[in-house]
Amino acid sequence: MTHLFPIRRRGDRPWLLDLFCCAGGAAKGYNWAGFKVVGVDIAPRPNYPFTFHQADALTFLANLISTGEIGRFSLIHTSPPCQAKCNLSVGTNASRGWGREHVDLVAPTRELLEASGLPYVIEQPNGRAEIRRDVWLCGEMFFLGVLRHRNFELGRWTAPQLAHPKHRGRVRGWRHGEYHDGPYVAPYGNGGGKPSIAELQKAMNITWTDVREELTEAIPPAYSRYLGAAFLTRARAGVAA
Repeated sequence: MTHLFPIRRRGDRPWLLDLFCCAGGAAKGYNWAGFKVVGVDIAPRPNYPFTFHQADALTFLANLISTGEIGRFSLIHTSPPCQAKCNLSVGTNASRGWGREHVDLVAPTRELLEASGLPYVIEQPNGRAEIRRDVWLCGEMFFLGVLRHRNFELGRWTAPQLAHPKHRGRVRGWRHGEYHDGPYVAPYGNGGGKPSIAELQKAMNITWTDVREELTEAIPPAYSRYLGAAFLTRARAGVAA
């Protein structure tokens, strides 16, 4: 058999598969927590900081399952595109027809994750339908310069929910014709007082890409570092899901 990845050696870090990986916001945090990371995205991602495969994520995962290569991994993280059935997209952009033309990949992603037999994570923004909110995280939990609330469905394992500190103020920018200052920047879009590339990098602690599209799609590595550390703590303690 021709292996896609090197054979794991005794004492190696556990491997994590990062599907729909974009530029690696999640990947970096899992690496900080103690994982080796392999990323997969349908678009070229030259800024991805670890081993990368350009491929359809679900086709790639199905092949790993059918060949048995999936057994080389300990955990799978997925961030499927969120526009389909997302309340944020539909509510904000319904007048433009957005939010109704996207393929819903959450359900088929979950189906393959269950077939893999491995513990997994599905990450989505607030407002995303059809995902369990097993853990949700906010930038203020990690003293970041963004709020970026994100929900995480955890399959075959659990993690503690962190307390949600009170926000220190508003997100900086224009709202309904009025400018508001505040301690957080808005990590999406352009215009309306949106932050510079340097401000986005600092706010989310992402320094390896300067592509705005990649920064605005990323989750802060602090989120996945927390999840990865929680997973490894349970694994090392032999705690069942």
